[in-house]
Amino acid sequence: MNRLLILLLAVISASASAQNWSSILNSSRAVDWSGAGVTGGIPDAAWTQCGSTVAAGASAATIQSAINSCTATHYVLLGSGTFNLFSGLNMKAGVVLRGSGANSTFLVFSGGVPCGGQGAQICFLDSSGYYYGGSNVAIGSPNSATFCGTAGSGACNNTYTTGATTIQLSNVGTSKISNGQYIYLDQQNDSPASASTVTSGMLVCDTATGSDSCSLEGGAPGRTSNGVDRSMVQIVKVVSGCTSGCTGAGPFNVTITPGLYGKKWTSSLSPGAWWSANDMQNAGLENLSIDSTAVGTSTESGIYFNNAFNCWANNVRSMKPNRNHVWLWQSAHNTIENSYFFGTQNAASQSYGVESYIASDNLIINNVFQQVTAPVMMGPSMGSVYAYNFSVNDTYYVTAWMQQAFAWGHDAGAMYNLSEGNITSGYWSDVFHGTGGANTVFRNYASGWEPGKSEDTAPYQQFSYNRFGNVVGNVLGCKNTTASYPGNCGNPYHTTYQTNGGVGQAASIYDLNAGNSASGVTVQADPYVTTSLMRWGNYDVVNNATRWVSSEVPSGLSDGYAVSVPSSQTLPSSFFTNSQPSWWGSVPWPGIGPDVTGGNIPGVSGHAYLNPAANCYLTTMSGPVDGTGNVLGFDASQCYASSGTGSGTQPGSPSGLTVIVK
Repeated sequence: MNRLLILLLAVISASASAQNWSSILNSSRAVDWSGAGVTGGIPDAAWTQCGSTVAAGASAATIQSAINSCTATHYVLLGSGTFNLFSGLNMKAGVVLRGSGANSTFLVFSGGVPCGGQGAQICFLDSSGYYYGGSNVAIGSPNSATFCGTAGSGACNNTYTTGATTIQLSNVGTSKISNGQYIYLDQQNDSPASASTVTSGMLVCDTATGSDSCSLEGGAPGRTSNGVDRSMVQIVKVVSGCTSGCTGAGPFNVTITPGLYGKKWTSSLSPGAWWSANDMQNAGLENLSIDSTAVGTSTESGIYFNNAFNCWANNVRSMKPNRNHVWLWQSAHNTIENSYFFGTQNAASQSYGVESYIASDNLIINNVFQQVTAPVMMGPSMGSVYAYNFSVNDTYYVTAWMQQAFAWGHDAGAMYNLSEGNITSGYWSDVFHGTGGANTVFRNYASGWEPGKSEDTAPYQQFSYNRFGNVVGNVLGCKNTTASYPGNCGNPYHTTYQTNGGVGQAASIYDLNAGNSASGVTVQADPYVTTSLMRWGNYDVVNNATRWVSSEVPSGLSDGYAVSVPSSQTLPSSFFTNSQPSWWGSVPWPGIGPDVTGGNIPGVSGHAYLNPAANCYLTTMSGPVDGTGNVLGFDASQCYASSGTGSGTQPGSPSGLTVIVK
């Protein structure tokens, strides 16, 4: 090959791989988030209808028959009106169930479908339904393998390189791995005898025994081997290397996408791989309302993605499911967008909006959550993006307790996820089921306040062993004295910048390091949470200023997670996309951050505008500022530009690259 061409390709490759966050973070603390969601964007804008429009009043059996008979790259259209359904619906790969509008087509359920055991009103499930605890995927089973390195050829090297796109698999089970298939990479959790002795490094752990534990309750999802859970899971697609199906001793050198996330992988924790049939792909749900009120607690989810890939929900209004509105269970590259989620059955601790339960690279974007205890519930998940959502009135059964909207680390293995541009009450990484870290919060507004709440009023909480958090370019706290959003919170409500005082602390911006105790188990305080926390360019109402403080950048760490003090106070508009979303409208973009002026959220010196989801709720939907009241009318087409069927908010590939060859 011509040497000039080689150089040209090398420069293009280097330019294409540069990340928007590269001047602030590094690959030990962040990943390429540009591929989150349905790969290439939601594809069905040009799909055609199969069969006749299903008229209002049709039964669940009639709708199910229409779905089953529909061929790939087609949609089933439901007419305007109400459908009273005594059972749930099972989706089919390559098929969309489309209503005539979220304010026009109403699915009122009084029953569900099993969907792999948990139950749902709408189920996206692959044909086998294998799950992490099943015998088919256990170590040494037909659907398992050993993940033995990242060398490009030859024998297993038992070395794991961050970002590697070639992996080595040995002892591949008899069910085979084929090109185009999604597989789950995992490894054993850490299990130190005393958690507090692990004074640096990433700790992915869910042990729950005695006076020096990683978690209070344990039980994080993941396979189990040698009595140890395997909660760190990354879902990847096999691109090449298994044309004829890989099976046997190997090793097989397999190309994957995306590359390997993070630097935690190590041979000492016995990395492995497992898989299901993985044929639930390219299916969607659009333009309709789901009412789960009459179903009660007989099913868990409104919409359940189970071993589902490149599927989506767009312009959906969901009301009163049991546990969660959307469950992303062992699923990757799904998009949940332009939707409205109202309430749950019990407003208790298990009352969630979008819950991740072994997930990778999903995109949850431009949604409204009202009266949901935890709009975002993060179990084991890697590389997912939560962007430009709005939540209000995160209802919780403890009257005075403010429940932060983002349960940002609830199980072991919540790692390398991005929250960007959201408007919410706050973030909470707890110690109930285990630990993870290296999650990023960028350009969000978190008030740390809700009406009538006097406990736990902090925008950002990060408790023991949830290390290496990145908090960059946010607006934090509430200092509003008007009736406008977020309502009159006093003058000021927040009085403390940082506390290490423990669970339930009020009126602080950051609540860090806290442990907890329950039922004879104690998680001790972990000062390394603060030591390893990256803070840069955040405006807060206690200081009434933006902090560019070099001592809050963990540049001196010796465990591989250090990050240099940025040389500039200039922040990129986004960490995951190069362009303003097509549906953004007239709101300034970016709308939140230290470089934003003239914003319309009161009390934060003009550094934050209401995002499109918040404008939709407060203006188009006429939602109460405090989030009280009944379910509201909603249709994305009334709120957002270009948000209808097949809009595809997924960002495209990098563009505008400039190559100079000398």
